[in-house]
Amino acid sequence: MRTITTTEDLAAFCEAAKTQAYVTIDTEFLRERTYWSKLCLIQMALPGKGGDAVLVDPILGEDMSMEPLYDLFRHKGTVKVFHAARQDLEIFFVEGNVFPEPLFDTQVAAMVCGFGEQVGYETLVKKIARENLDKTSRFTDWSRRPLTTAQAEYALADVTHLREIYEWLSAQLAKNGRTKWVEEELAILTDPATYTVHPDEAWLRVKTRTTSGRFLALVKALARFREEYAQKHNVPRSRVMKDDALLELASTRPTSLEELGRSRLLLREGRKPEIAEGILAAVKAGLEMKPDDMPKPDLSREQLQVNPALADLLRVLLKAKSESLGVAAKLIANASDLDAIAAGERDVEALSGWRAEAFGDDALRLCRGEIALSAKGNEVRVVRL
Repeated sequence: MRTITTTEDLAAFCEAAKTQAYVTIDTEFLRERTYWSKLCLIQMALPGKGGDAVLVDPILGEDMSMEPLYDLFRHKGTVKVFHAARQDLEIFFVEGNVFPEPLFDTQVAAMVCGFGEQVGYETLVKKIARENLDKTSRFTDWSRRPLTTAQAEYALADVTHLREIYEWLSAQLAKNGRTKWVEEELAILTDPATYTVHPDEAWLRVKTRTTSGRFLALVKALARFREEYAQKHNVPRSRVMKDDALLELASTRPTSLEELGRSRLLLREGRKPEIAEGILAAVKAGLEMKPDDMPKPDLSREQLQVNPALADLLRVLLKAKSESLGVAAKLIANASDLDAIAAGERDVEALSGWRAEAFGDDALRLCRGEIALSAKGNEVRVVRL
């Protein structure tokens, strides 16, 4: 196996990849101790069982430029194939401000080809490549050097089997006419907004049932401080304070270091002077926030007048559609989507794009009384009225 540690060798491999229809790619990274993922290894393989497969080591090659790889990402003549690409793409977007184009994600493709929701790579290797993976190196510290032979073989297996999986899935998509379904889903993965967390919006990630404007103002101010500090110092949010501690502080509203010291849930890291002072400043900002600036909870779903009988029929329709198409029901629509449709809402993801073709169009016909559902044995059928 070959390990690339220089810009020249990386450029040579990427130029070879540009002559191919596709290249498979994966990464190994660490994120437990940082806000941003630390890239530790890149694996790539060219088509064919004997196609060149390499490890790209940015740790041993600390002076190596990633620009040849980013140039390959921008080369539209070669499909870049990943499995469960989201975290990989975040790394390249943050470090290089680039997305692979065109992109193919075998996890997304597998979901619309009948393999269920969020199917794992190991499952696809077994079912499509008819191989077994050695997962002993799965939970390893990829930042340590030298890599063992087992680690290197494990890493390469993530891209060598991916070749056969990609070819099989892309053929299936062409056969069943669902290529555009996958393209719609991949558009989300290549949207910068997917990976950009604005500190002012960080409060939306904190789960709370409280609808008090002042309480939410404190949550917003504390979440904003936590996000800004974590990004600036490249530490996990939880190292600043966990959600339960944040909610406790929004409730107790400490205004001095002495009051802050009484917190039951704030970890030792959060009691350091710089963080402690930031917390107190955030509490002050939350307490002084004007009513017009306070965040307002989204109560629209709670206020929906759901027709329960129609919601039940939509669930039956969804189950029938998902089974006939071989697509996981949760990928098409979730329970809140069905309730919203049954309440008359039409700005619902399940009613647009490929989901409309798969389910949404018939869901609207059911709501308008244009179709009915009938059962024959274990089969549910759509009947035109």
